[in-house]
Amino acid sequence: MDLKALFKKAGNTLEGGVRIVKKRNSTLSCPRCGSEYDKDSVLKNHWACPRCGGYFRMSARRRLRFLCDEDTFREFDRELTTKDILEFPGYPEKLAKSAEKCGQKEGVLCGECKIGGHDTCIFIMEPDFMMGSMGSVIGEKITRLFEYATEQHLPVVGFTVSGGARMQEGIVSLMQMAKVSGAVKRHSDSGNFYLTVITNPTTGGVTASFAMLGDVIIAEPGALIGFAGPRVIEQTIRQNLPKGFQRSDFLLSHGFLDAVVPRQELKDFIIKMLRIHA
Repeated sequence: MDLKALFKKAGNTLEGGVRIVKKRNSTLSCPRCGSEYDKDSVLKNHWACPRCGGYFRMSARRRLRFLCDEDTFREFDRELTTKDILEFPGYPEKLAKSAEKCGQKEGVLCGECKIGGHDTCIFIMEPDFMMGSMGSVIGEKITRLFEYATEQHLPVVGFTVSGGARMQEGIVSLMQMAKVSGAVKRHSDSGNFYLTVITNPTTGGVTASFAMLGDVIIAEPGALIGFAGPRVIEQTIRQNLPKGFQRSDFLLSHGFLDAVVPRQELKDFIIKMLRIHA
């Protein structure tokens, strides 16, 4: 798949794995209250609505710019791409469409950086690449990141967002749960620190594995977190469920999370955790 040709056709370019998009209308509408703002106003407010506080969806590279010290990020495994091993109908087209949309070859950004001066490994899942669904390359990239962090005795900060396992890869997708979890365990057994930041939404196999294995687990306000959907759960256990039972505030009150941290406070919180566990 020639991504550069694909982007040229769309009127964009691809430089170093980053999408460079031709200038378009920069007005953004809040997904919660519908208020409209220019892009700069939203950017200054950490990609949150200045009026109601509702969160706009953030790409992996936007989060990277907010969090990492300037010019310290070194990306890992940028060239890894997914193969259509099951010859699933329409899968190559979905991959191409996702690559065009977000300017990345897969749904997770991995690398090494400094955060508040602390050497750190980081992975950030990309919501615009098939909703961060977990496939073989997602699992491989995160596993390699943890293996590197274990060898170098570095902490890992991970941002999760996912619709779950990628059905187009069948059992190979589900296998990534065990593979990444094993790498997390070896990282932990070596005395290293792992912080997970759960964003909206994080569901399915990602929730059931590495998203909930952090030494400290935090989430953004209002994040949807769960394995199966509420309708499936209700039909299975034949009970009515509490309102908002899969949202971060509810899960915090029931002991599943260590903190719910607003975006404006997130970097300072992470730096504090890295300093404590250094």
